[in-house]
Amino acid sequence: MKCLECGTVMVTRRGKHQYRESGLSEVTLNGVEIRECPHCGAREIAIPRIERLHHLIASHVIHQTASLSPAEVRFLRKYLGWSATDFAARMRTTRETVSRWENGKTAMRPQADQLLRWMVATLRPVEDYGIEGLLNLSTERSRRTPHRFGVRLVRSTWAVVPA
Repeated sequence: MKCLECGTVMVTRRGKHQYRESGLSEVTLNGVEIRECPHCGAREIAIPRIERLHHLIASHVIHQTASLSPAEVRFLRKYLGWSATDFAARMRTTRETVSRWENGKTAMRPQADQLLRWMVATLRPVEDYGIEGLLNLSTERSRRTPHRFGVRLVRSTWAVVPA
């Protein structure tokens, strides 16, 4: 495969990739194909079955016992395929409140946290973003410390592994 920047043949290897593109700094992909250009330094990561990967990450996040972090709230909203306005409507709150949750200015109440987890566990992510379909969908909090974990492609499926 040639580099899109300079046209040089890229060098391919397997390795770890900190999957910050997900919005979650705690996720590491293990054993993914990494292509690097020896000439200009451009880098590409091959992520097969990305929908399955995002499903696995979402499932792992909602089964944690700690309250959801702002980045996790944003990831789960995007995983479901909802805009902040759509998400606010489903949570029976305002877009401003969603923004505060996602920016860490306001913590989600336990009921909202549980509702979001339930929605991720029971609803399929939006594939067709037609508005008609979207309109029909119906204690104490401690500071969350990041839970680091890795993800590895094992026999053509993604699995959570220690970071």
